[in-house]
Amino acid sequence: MAAETEPKKIIIDTDPGIDDAMAIFLALQSPEVEVIGLTTIFGNVYTTLATRNALHLLEVAGRTDIPVAEGSHVTSTNGTKLRVADFVHGVDGLGNQNFPPPKGKPIEESAASFLVHQAKVNPGKVTVVALGPLTNIALAIQLDPEFAKNIGQILILGGAFAVNGNVNPAAEANIFGDPEAADVVFTSGADVLAVGINVTHQVVLTESDREKLASSNGKFV
Repeated sequence: MAAETEPKKIIIDTDPGIDDAMAIFLALQSPEVEVIGLTTIFGNVYTTLATRNALHLLEVAGRTDIPVAEGSHVTSTNGTKLRVADFVHGVDGLGNQNFPPPKGKPIEESAASFLVHQAKVNPGKVTVVALGPLTNIALAIQLDPEFAKNIGQILILGGAFAVNGNVNPAAEANIFGDPEAADVVFTSGADVLAVGINVTHQVVLTESDREKLASSNGKFV
């Protein structure tokens, strides 16, 4: 019975990003999950800045015990022409707040290696929550043939199912960011669950939600 009440171990593969910042904070406040690491990727910002922002968010939350592993700076096919959404999230990725540099540093292990290692030591018990392009997950699959079996689930924020994309009529941003990586992940045999914009567009931040956030006295709510 105890096993059923244990929080689910998750690794958030992230490109913060205002939206990812909210997702990370929500996960850290959710008793049903245990965040065992953040891995970073390009998307909303370039990977270096994603790492900086991930470290900053963990400092704000008082969770510097959680490791951050820096991910790939290029696509899974070594593409360097990346689509970065700084026009949405600001030059710093967090709404141009110009936060001071974080005190923490990423671990030496790469994101792909970290994913492989955590899946191996916790077989079937780790969920990867992929909030950006799927490069790191594809690299983990290519690094270890057993990764797809060892990982519990890969939960993807991405895709546009029966609706238009948000980059062009056919493509959603996270899949568009590295479509070859997406192909590797979706055909890997792993337990993959995709939450597309056909779902997320139904979730609306109301005026009362915004007022609640604005009236908060804390940095981390």
